[in-house]
Amino acid sequence: MCDAEEIREQKRFRAIQSVMISQNEFRSSQALPRDVAESVPPSRMSSFWRIMRWVILLGLLGGGFALWKIRTTEAGVRENPQARGTARGPVPVVAGQAERRDFPLYLNALGTVQAYNSVTVRARVDGELQQIYFQEGQNVQKGDLLAQIDPRTYQAQLDQASAKKAQDEAQLANARIVLSRNAQLIKNSVIDQQTYDTQKYAVDQLQALVAADQAAIDNTQTQLDYTRITAPISGRVGIRLVDAGNIVRSTETTGMLTINQVQPISVVFTLPQQELREVRDAIQQKATLKVIALDRDNLSVLSEGTLEVLDNQIDSTTATLKLKAVFANTKYELWPGQFVNVRLLLGTKDGAVTAPAKSIQRGPNGSYVYVIGADDKVAMRPVKVGATEDDWTLVESGLQAGDKVVVDGQYRLQPGAKVQATKDAGESIGDSGKPAKQ
Repeated sequence: MCDAEEIREQKRFRAIQSVMISQNEFRSSQALPRDVAESVPPSRMSSFWRIMRWVILLGLLGGGFALWKIRTTEAGVRENPQARGTARGPVPVVAGQAERRDFPLYLNALGTVQAYNSVTVRARVDGELQQIYFQEGQNVQKGDLLAQIDPRTYQAQLDQASAKKAQDEAQLANARIVLSRNAQLIKNSVIDQQTYDTQKYAVDQLQALVAADQAAIDNTQTQLDYTRITAPISGRVGIRLVDAGNIVRSTETTGMLTINQVQPISVVFTLPQQELREVRDAIQQKATLKVIALDRDNLSVLSEGTLEVLDNQIDSTTATLKLKAVFANTKYELWPGQFVNVRLLLGTKDGAVTAPAKSIQRGPNGSYVYVIGADDKVAMRPVKVGATEDDWTLVESGLQAGDKVVVDGQYRLQPGAKVQATKDAGESIGDSGKPAKQ
């Protein structure tokens, strides 16, 4: 196509050049010096003008003929587009080949990294924050001491409850001795039944009172234990929200610090509801599904994990299904709040027909490829394609393994054009384009 356009441009240039030469000659003749014009005889001047008129006329006729020839050639090419690329010889292209290979089936989504467990640590009793035992950003284990609230008030309450219990226990012991004596006296008919029953119920009351005292001691002991703030889970401490010396209260909602469990860590992502059947079938066939988390460039692999949860409902407002994957995150590649690209591996299609991704062209009637025949002529063939992975596209119909296709240079081709392959498919794509077997 480029050669034909170049020829047309050359013809146009020659026609215009001939017209310009004629015009320049005409202008130069008019611009003769007056003395030269006066020295030329009138007969020679008339002959000169007749010659110039013929020259101009012939130039105009030549230019018109050249324009007519160019337009006639263009019309012929439009009527017979297959003539392009055939009259001027083979068109150089890069060729590839359809192959059978194990093709991985992925679903792509955008996910958000979340802590596997997250706890906001708050004070459960009121008091002065005396001491902080953690560093911001520190990894802590469950049960580690984080902070200390002034315990003196709660220690005094515990001592008071313990003393009350001791007092009631003494009264209970005395009541039991009296009841034992009354039991002997009533056998000898020294006291009446009412006196004995009254003492018996008094013992029961004191036993209940001692039990209440023990409950008060347990409650006070719990309050005292709350003055020692410990880590409820293992994880990484965030930024400290309260400094030592401040009064903290159990009613505050902001908390003192946040602990996030980042090993392991979770990634939550969504898929369209039409993907539910494929995901569910894959889960039924396999115990676990592999999930890959990639950076925002969609090239750098951050971590690999497994699918943990398929949500029990579809979000009706967005028509999407929520899923959660778990990653070991041994090197802290993932961080809570981070956006990542997620690839869910449903399985592998063994022996699938694939073609180089660059060979797939899109037209108004769908996808197609240029197939190179045995006579080195190309034919446009419609294909039905699937996903693309590592520079290879899954071909569901339209190609067979071994078919030779055009990978580069399609813009110069028309059906029936003869081509000359300048490279092999392996050289044009490279071995890195082959998806690895799963």
